[in-house]
Amino acid sequence: MAGGGNALDLAAIDAKAELTAEEKAALVMSLKNKLEGLVAQHTDALESLAPKVRKRVDVLRDIQSKHDELEAKFIEERAVLEAKYQKLYEPLYSKRYEIVSGVVELDDITKSEDETPTEQKEKGVPDFWLNAMKNNEILAEEIQKRDEEALKYLKNITWCKIDDPKGFKIEFSFDTNNPFFKNSVLTKTYHMIDEEEPILEKAIGTEIEWYPGKCLTQKVLQKKPKEGSKDTKPIIKTKDCESFFNFFNPPQVPEDDKEIDEDMAEQLQDQMEQDYDIGSTIRDKIIPHAVSWFTGEAQDEDYDDIILEDDEDNSDEDNNNDDNSDDDEDNEEDDE
Repeated sequence: MAGGGNALDLAAIDAKAELTAEEKAALVMSLKNKLEGLVAQHTDALESLAPKVRKRVDVLRDIQSKHDELEAKFIEERAVLEAKYQKLYEPLYSKRYEIVSGVVELDDITKSEDETPTEQKEKGVPDFWLNAMKNNEILAEEIQKRDEEALKYLKNITWCKIDDPKGFKIEFSFDTNNPFFKNSVLTKTYHMIDEEEPILEKAIGTEIEWYPGKCLTQKVLQKKPKEGSKDTKPIIKTKDCESFFNFFNPPQVPEDDKEIDEDMAEQLQDQMEQDYDIGSTIRDKIIPHAVSWFTGEAQDEDYDDIILEDDEDNSDEDNNNDDNSDDDEDNEEDDE
């Protein structure tokens, strides 16, 4: 949430495939300025060095300058490479969408006599995105039981970079027969101060147009009037509740800093970090590897990595294997 200074120049690079000569020069200068700014903070320390040592430090600074020039080229070439492969991914994502949503049918799929009438009418892969997200630990915590029926109408999730301001946008496309809300597309846009860090400035979500009685982010509470009360009508109140669809109503930074104290600021920062964690998980894990999350294979891969790390850690503790296994079991029980 803090200002990025020269970091803004670096964040801008990710969204562009090519840079002008002026932008390249500005990027190199930005990297140099960052280094010089750090050195300026320690002027007293440098002046206290012996002349010979200072000359050595000057040489090291020249080396760092050359490193910064290479780093600028790396960022530039990486942006070009990312743009290239993003275009190569697009037809694969389109084909996936067509199969999942049932827009096309595979030629080698034949009807079976054992199929029920319902199975014969069924198209695509039902509940594909719902199950893919539920199999991810971070997203599973956000999806409530009451959300699942609405998420069954989710047909596709895509994302793209945005240039002004820098950041990215995630789009959730829903079936028009969705009985929960009018929107066919819900979006979540992240504005970044620095994509390299990354530092989030703010997030903006679509306002959901819920059908009457279908809002999943609020509960309707009905209380009986107190005994002896003249008003015999029940008291009806609405209360905010946990829901995946709160994702589209992200926490906002007040325009007036005076409105928040230190505790509120810390709480807001935690909420924004959690919100960004959810968005980046959808962007970096769910969208590119959706079928692996749907089948649960992505879960197994993460689990295998954890097991491998545990085996390496325990390889030097052969004498204490039994004790360690008991501790692991206790920890698992605590986690549950």
